[in-house]
Amino acid sequence: MEGIVLFNDESLKKAFNSLKETDKILYEQIDKATDDIKRNVFCGRNVKKKLIPRRISQEYGVDNLWIYNLRDGWRLIYSITSPDKIKVLAIILDWMNHKDYERLFNF
Repeated sequence: MEGIVLFNDESLKKAFNSLKETDKILYEQIDKATDDIKRNVFCGRNVKKKLIPRRISQEYGVDNLWIYNLRDGWRLIYSITSPDKIKVLAIILDWMNHKDYERLFNF
């Protein structure tokens, strides 16, 4: 199902754009991920509701979480919403390296 991809807030979008200068490969990976998510919002791996970290559900107010694997153990996390019956939005919440991902999910 096609959708619209947005960043959770302006600071996250700025951080993404700054990757062009600081980590071009990660920037390209996230850019590819957003293109994939636009084409199919369900392309990531769905996290079972009971496994969504409390910090994520409280901080972002989401009840669903999706994970898109990037290079070298990096992860992009996003949530899906549908404000009306016509649009499906994928909201990019964050990206993180494998160590932070493991810490977030208590692995």
